[in-house]
Amino acid sequence: MLLGVDTGGTFTDFVCIDDAGLRVHKVLSTPDAPERAILQGIRELGLAGEAFRLVHGSTVATNAVLERKGVRTVYVTNRGFADTLTIGRQARRDLYDLQPQPEPPPVPADLCLETGGRLGADGSVVEALTDADCERLLAAIAALEPRAVAINLLFSFLDDRFERRIEALLPAGLFVSRSSEVLPEQREYERGIATWLNAWVGPLVEGYVQRLREAVAPAPVSVMQSSGLTLAARQAARHAVRLLLSGPAGGLMGARRVGRELGIDRLLTFDMGGTSTDVALIDGQVGLTSEGRIGDWPVAVPMVDMHTIGAGGGSLARVDAGGMLQVGPESAGADPGPACYGRGGREATVTDANLVLGRLRADAFLGGDMRLDEAAAGQALAALAARLGVGVQEAAEGVVGLANEHMAQALRVISVQRGIDPAGFTLTAFGGAGGLHVCALAAALGMRRALVPVHAGVLSALGMLSAPPGRQLSHTVQALLADQREAELAARFDALAAEGIAELEAEGVAAADTQVQRSLDLRYAGQSYTLTVPYQGLAQAGEAFHRLHLQRFGHRLDGPVELVNLRVGLQADAPGVPLQAAAP
Repeated sequence: MLLGVDTGGTFTDFVCIDDAGLRVHKVLSTPDAPERAILQGIRELGLAGEAFRLVHGSTVATNAVLERKGVRTVYVTNRGFADTLTIGRQARRDLYDLQPQPEPPPVPADLCLETGGRLGADGSVVEALTDADCERLLAAIAALEPRAVAINLLFSFLDDRFERRIEALLPAGLFVSRSSEVLPEQREYERGIATWLNAWVGPLVEGYVQRLREAVAPAPVSVMQSSGLTLAARQAARHAVRLLLSGPAGGLMGARRVGRELGIDRLLTFDMGGTSTDVALIDGQVGLTSEGRIGDWPVAVPMVDMHTIGAGGGSLARVDAGGMLQVGPESAGADPGPACYGRGGREATVTDANLVLGRLRADAFLGGDMRLDEAAAGQALAALAARLGVGVQEAAEGVVGLANEHMAQALRVISVQRGIDPAGFTLTAFGGAGGLHVCALAAALGMRRALVPVHAGVLSALGMLSAPPGRQLSHTVQALLADQREAELAARFDALAAEGIAELEAEGVAAADTQVQRSLDLRYAGQSYTLTVPYQGLAQAGEAFHRLHLQRFGHRLDGPVELVNLRVGLQADAPGVPLQAAAP
């Protein structure tokens, strides 16, 4: 028996597959203790005491980062580099803000410690890590009483001996993240942020996963990664930074599976939940990026390439100081939720507007398990209409129309702005509110076909069941592509693959059942950004890069191409999930 569980901001979704077929279920989320909603759903499905395998998309890491509620974490780096995370890339959130307010530093200055053990760009030792350095560092850490330590030394991806030595000396009770393990790539700022985030939320993930595993024991538990691959729950804390888009990744895997079942390879996906909307483009495969962001920070680990906006069913509608209607990004969440939930919410939301317009049936919400309060929705929209000076119906249409425009613009970001015509794709809607808006969005983008899968409201949970176990590994090279030799690259790829295969074998995945995909991060010499292309030989990779650069940016150069990173993706065979059993 398989059980997929996706914890969202408003609802926790369940998909159960057993000999009887496929069942779906939803319960209201419990943000203060997400496992409570999971256990409630298991009881209501009648699975308490039954044998099943659980695949879970968790928001624990995501919420901790967005709400800045990580644990007390010490950041260790080389002398003179304690301010690296505070300085960042000197990028302003709003380029035209005449009075920009600086973001608070990720790590308070008193929690940033410096030490020796510095390498040069060629991997040579510039400054040794002495016994005295270690003694001073350990004493300083002990005085600060942290729960976690993040270690980010310069060029540690070339030689990790100094980071390993510091880790070995730290007390056993501390949660430790090494940059050479979390993200062995160049760019000390991005590497440092990833390492700090991993340490900052790792203990929270560890505690949550432990409680969940104990509650559902002896059921094996896997967790969805941001890359669309699953990971054994016991490894989740070690890879906490790779769980930040856990739920949305499940939705994309589900959309791809449905598309393949129908013979559709090109999809624009649109996942509208209660709190936010995630959009992505699937052209045969789910795209990955290492340039994602979460909150104020870059996250350079592989994650599904998607764009998120604060427009969901629970997005609040309001009138700004200039008398203009605004929708989102603030949300009513699960508690109190939209006014129509009857849980004390008084402000109008997108869901209330849909109910007032007759697009939702009050007696059929959650399969009839939850009746919506039409009177409360009408009162909330009436108050909004009074502030706008219009009728209730007109106000409701304005709320829905503005939400649609926000979402249409998000879809343009991941298609039109990348030189891709959305007309050649199928708009695929899922999430609890996706089907309510898909036709209007398809029309806005000139798309001729829209798809609403069966059980679209729980597609993320279904996608988690169809996602394979896997890993994404990388290593920085940084050299001219023309100077590389096929045999040397093959040896480097093989070393990365062996590392990932060993981790998967520890989860019970046989090496013979593991597929290996190799790719390169390339750029023109002098550029600061890269594009990732599949590796099937040096000549092929170079030409693929030129074509991709032309498509993405409208031009290509004749100059030399640099190889920045090697990437290896490993995944086992995808589980067979009977989608046909989901048909009504």
